[in-house]
Order: sequence, then structure tokens, then C-alpha cells
Amino acid sequence: MSLSTLDWGIVVAYFALSIGIGLKFTKKGGESLEEYFVAGRAVSWWLAGSAMIATTFAADTPLVVTGLVAKHGVAGNWLWWNMVMSGTLTVFLYARLWRRARVMTDVEFAEIRYSGRPATFLRGFRAIYLALPINLIIMGWVTLAMVKILGIALGIPPVWAVGICFVVTVAYSAAAGMWAVLWTDLVQLVIKMTAVIVLAVYAVRAVGGMGALKEGLAAHFGSLDAALSVVPPAGSPWMPAIALFTFLSVQWWAAWYPGAEPGGGGYVAQRIFSAKTERDGILATLFFNVGHYALRPWPWIVTGLCTVLLYPGGVEIAGKKDVEAAYVQAMVDLLPSGWRGFLLAGFAAAYMSTIGTHLNWGASYLVNDVYRRFLKKDATEKHYVLAARVTTILLFLASIGVSLNLGTIEGAWRFLLALGSGTGLVLILRWYWWRINAWSEISAMGASMVVSLAAMAWFARPGAVTPGPGADFEAQAKTMLVTVLVSTLVWVSVTFLTKPEPDEKLRSFYDRVRPGGPGWARISTAMGLGREGIPGGALSFANWGLAVVLVYSALFGIGKVVLGETAAGLGLIALAALCFGLVMRNLRR
Repeated sequence: MSLSTLDWGIVVAYFALSIGIGLKFTKKGGESLEEYFVAGRAVSWWLAGSAMIATTFAADTPLVVTGLVAKHGVAGNWLWWNMVMSGTLTVFLYARLWRRARVMTDVEFAEIRYSGRPATFLRGFRAIYLALPINLIIMGWVTLAMVKILGIALGIPPVWAVGICFVVTVAYSAAAGMWAVLWTDLVQLVIKMTAVIVLAVYAVRAVGGMGALKEGLAAHFGSLDAALSVVPPAGSPWMPAIALFTFLSVQWWAAWYPGAEPGGGGYVAQRIFSAKTERDGILATLFFNVGHYALRPWPWIVTGLCTVLLYPGGVEIAGKKDVEAAYVQAMVDLLPSGWRGFLLAGFAAAYMSTIGTHLNWGASYLVNDVYRRFLKKDATEKHYVLAARVTTILLFLASIGVSLNLGTIEGAWRFLLALGSGTGLVLILRWYWWRINAWSEISAMGASMVVSLAAMAWFARPGAVTPGPGADFEAQAKTMLVTVLVSTLVWVSVTFLTKPEPDEKLRSFYDRVRPGGPGWARISTAMGLGREGIPGGALSFANWGLAVVLVYSALFGIGKVVLGETAAGLGLIALAALCFGLVMRNLRR
């Protein structure tokens, strides 16, 4: 792609702005680990929520969505749309509890909820597990996407592409920590949303308008419904019934996945820890779910649908057709000078927002939950901040090695979903049932990892699933169902075969968090508090249901307006607005 002086000026200005933000907050972020990792717990809801949205809008996200819609039409997005139920559950049942826990990382939770060596082991093991294999896989596939983007857009070798990514990201994330991550995320979100909307407009123009796009998609997919329906048509060969059932009724609560953890967790919990009040934590997480699922996807989807007609079968990279890379090729071919530089800056923003968060998130585990907890307990805050900065740089270097050994972004995504299957239920119930102990979580994690890897290998063998376009989804669904069944049987059995946590520990946790509910009645009654209800009472469950309707109505309503079905789209948007009003009224109550 040929970049003009204006394009390069836009890119350089963006990088300078990002580094400037990092320099501004370097002193503040270096005051303590609490400032470096959770911004002094002083963040407003709109900043925390914007940062969550920006983080999950990675450089790989438009590419993954392009691959899904090119293969399966709009309905292919149910691979991640099903997580709405989990995300909104976090808003109303877990955000306030995380804020009350007053921890710096979600794995630190282990030692306020459980006791003894099992709790210590769980905290250390989970910190290393999330910071290294899981975090490195995520950073690896995001870096792989950026390598692909820069390789196509600028024609530079992967080594140079990774080098550029390293310099522009680590410059601010290592220096200033969470404060810089939050404010750059806000700037980056505005830039990248503007960029992808502009690209979608140019892509529709390139195929001859929305009418021509629909005609071409109908011919390509066999019918317009197959291309644009938000629900897979009955009997769809690529979405077997078992896969759709699994996505809608099991995956959202059973699978651990960054940004949609059952019961909250990860960098979503980290933003909640950063919020200045419980209310800010709740509103930030609600804003995130609406933005993440309803407001962001359609520019990606529209461009992805256009690439089906513009680049049939994808674009060729290293002798292979790549449907994900068609998104980047559209940027190269369709945008005029000025907008090319802006979109390139938008991709850099998408990359930096995600990598910056994951570097800070991973470093928080290794420094707070491993280094300070087990290796050097009595050092100064300045020492720990220095350790955090060094760890941030080392994590990025390690992620480069992972990215160079990944196949496809979507393949890594599927692998991570399978690996996290089966742990969701114990993560949900540990807040609301006193009987769960450290061994419950340990056994759930161990069983999930072993069974999911074995199941993936079993269902990958010839003849294990029905050959055809739905084979991948069928194998994924069967892997998840087997993993959930076996791991649940394992952790429930282990729970009742091992001793419960001591009453003293349970009372300490209850007094700190006050989760309420029938699962804690024995403890709350013994403490003289009676049988307390959960925070928010029945309205919390009502708000959860309203929020699910809100997000899906907004998602499908915006899609219908974009695709020309204005009346139906506005009706759904009105329903979303009504649900939002009811939720806000209930929160005030």
C-alpha cells in the first residue's frame, strides 16, 4: 500500500499521542503497585467501560469476524454472541462483589475465599497459568493479526512488523501502567471505531451499494437468508443442531474466556477493581456489554460481507488463500490517501489497546501473586513497580515467540474456548455457596484441561464427526459437552469428598463481601445476620434478563437498520431503549 505524506503524518501523530499519554502518567503509575495495576481505585465508570470495550477490540477481531461471515454468513458470529448471557450476569450479580473483595487481581480472591495450602497453591498456579500459557496465546494471536496487517498493508517482513509493534506498545504500557492503559484505550476506541466505519462505507460503495451486495450474497450463499439471517437457517449444514444448542445453553456459563468469564474475572474484573465505587463498577460493566456486543460488530460484519464478493475465497498469502486477510486487503485497495493512514493508525490502536491491557494484566499476576506473594515479600513499592515494568517487557518478548508458531487466529480462539470449558459453574457458584472449597476449583481446572485436550484429539480423528462445513462446530460442541459433563462430576465429587473451609474463614469472607443468598444461610445466621438476600435481591435477576434483551435487541436492531430493514430495526432499538430505562430505574431503586 502506498502511503502519502499525510498518511504517515497521521500515523506518527497517533504514536506520539500514545507515548505522550504514557509519559504524562509515568510518575503517577510508579507510586505504588495499586496505582500501577488498578489506577488507585479512582476510575469513573465511563473510562473503565470504554477501556473494556477498547481492550476486546483487538487487531485480530475484524479479521476473525471477516473469516466467520465469509464462511457462514452473519450467523457465524454466534461463536461469540452467545457470551452475552455471561457478560450481563457479571454486571448484576458479580461486579459489586468483586469491588467489595478489595483485591488487586482476581486470583488473589483464592486466599480471601479459601484457606491453607490448597488456597495458596490455587493462587500461585492460577496466576502462572493465566499469565503465561493463556495470556501468551492471546497476545500471540493478536500479534499474529498485526503482523498480517502490516505485512499486507506495507509489504514489510514479519520481523519488522513485530519490531514496530513492540516499540509502540511497550513505550507507554511498561512506563505508566493502568493509568496510561485506560486513557490511551479511550483515545484508541474513538480512532478505531471511526476507522472501521469509514472502511465499511467504502467497501459497500466498491460492490455497488447495499442492493448489489445483497444480490451477490444471495448468489454466493444460495439465499439472502443464509447470508444475512442472525439465526442459522433450519437445517444449516455448517451449524449442526448440537452446536447451536451448545452455544446457546451451555457455552456461555460453562466456558472460561477472557472478557466473558462466568462470574467475572480477568481484565474485566481488573477494571472493576479500578472503579471508584460499586456503582461505577456496575455501570462500567453494563456499558462494556452494550458496546462490545451491540455497538461495535456491524462495521466489521458489513466489510466482511463485502470481501466475499471482492475477494472470493480470500487473498493469497504464502501460497494459501486467507479469508481473514481479505479485510486488510480491502483497506489497501479501497481507501484514499488520508483515510489509509487513519485506518492504519486504527489498527495500531486496536493492537496497542489489547496488548497494553494484557501486558499489565499478566504482569499483575506474576508480580502481585507470584513474586511478592512467594519470592520477595518485604520490598518497597518502588521495587515492585520496577519488577512490574521489567515483567511487562519480558511478557511481550515471550508473546512474539508464540505468535510465530500459531496457525490461524480463529484456530487459537477455538482452542482457548475448549481449554476453558468446564470451569464456569464452579467460578459462578463459589460466590454463593459456602460448601465450595479450594479443591473444587483445583479439580475443575485440572479435569477441564485434561478432558478438553483428550476430547479435542478424539473428535479430530477421521469419522468422529460428520464430514462437511459443520464439522468444526460439531467437534467443538461435542468437546465442550464432554468436558463440562466430566469436569462437573469431578469437582462436585471432590467438593463433598474433601473438608469444607473452616467457619472462621467463611465468616471472614462473608463479612468482607456480603454475597447473601440461601447458599450462605448457615454462615450468615450463625453471624447473627439472619438469612440475607443477594445484593439487589430479585431485581438483580430481573435486570439480568432485561440486559440480555437489551443487548440482543440493540445488536439485531442496528443490524437491520444498516442492512436496509429500517422499520424492524427501529422497533428493536426502541425495545432496547425500553429495557435500558427499566434497568436504570431498577438500579436507582
